[in-house]
Amino acid sequence: MVSVLPDVSVVIPAYNSDRTLRACLSAVFAQTHPPVEVIVVDDASTDQTREVARRFPVTLLGTPVNRGPAAARNRGIQASRGEVIFFVDADCAPSPDAVAAALRVLTETPDVDCVHGIYLTEPLYDDGPIEAYRLLHAHYWRMRNTGRVRTAIFALCAVRRSVFDDVGVFDENLRASEDVELSDRIAARHGIWLSPEVTCRHDDDSRLWPMLRKQFGRSQLLVPVAVRERGPAGLRANRPAGVLATAVAVATLPLAALTPVLLALPVLAVAGFALADPGLAGFVRRERGLAFLCFFLAVHFLVHLAIVGGAAIGGLRFLVDRDFGPSRELAVGAGR
Repeated sequence: MVSVLPDVSVVIPAYNSDRTLRACLSAVFAQTHPPVEVIVVDDASTDQTREVARRFPVTLLGTPVNRGPAAARNRGIQASRGEVIFFVDADCAPSPDAVAAALRVLTETPDVDCVHGIYLTEPLYDDGPIEAYRLLHAHYWRMRNTGRVRTAIFALCAVRRSVFDDVGVFDENLRASEDVELSDRIAARHGIWLSPEVTCRHDDDSRLWPMLRKQFGRSQLLVPVAVRERGPAGLRANRPAGVLATAVAVATLPLAALTPVLLALPVLAVAGFALADPGLAGFVRRERGLAFLCFFLAVHFLVHLAIVGGAAIGGLRFLVDRDFGPSRELAVGAGR
């Protein structure tokens, strides 16, 4: 007996996405399993995002002010009618069988109600070595964790509507880590699967300083989100040993002012950082060679510095501001 696949609504949150939205929508409309509707939620863009969206047969929604991806996705959930909601970020172009591959997991894997996917190493647009660093790292750590997980990344993710009716929607108090916080609620009652067959090309960060600034800002929510996690820790993009080595390097560097001998401490910590994830280093070397690996590790260390600094600031903010971090109570029920 042939099973009937559920109807799929694609929801695309977009903010100043005119550079990538055309490629994103072209890929969505080229899916082997076509969605019943495509909803673009423009989060008060100031560029040509809305004009690009109008060139496709989509439902175009908007927000009066920019409120972040959590609010945009919630607006799309409320307006959608599909049994499965497939989220695609506006800077992603899903592979032609991405929707079909996600539906296979949902229909064939017991108790899995949420399936997310993997960035390919090929960028949507090739913008240089920083973007190559980002995509290699993003691809590797996702591939390392395929299968049943506790965290979903909603840049490319299929979720049964019933999940939102059960656990609630995205926390609009969060402009980052909103997917981690929602995943924590989902994982307590529903299965989450990271599939290597659900893929997309992604237009990632391509400039060093904006990337580090973004990482610093996002990392400020690591502590409050982790404190309020209900179960075991979910996916981690970076090895704890590497984060710890970076923190030790920062903490011991001032000791070198006492005597040059103590400079050995941060040097050893940096060496420990470089050795913290041999699998990642081997993957990068195979993909791009030894010279790029040296560049990769240097950028990776700067990213870890941003993570450590952001987490430290976020931890302090969490101690003094009750409203910083996830909302303490969320309404359950997505509505229609």
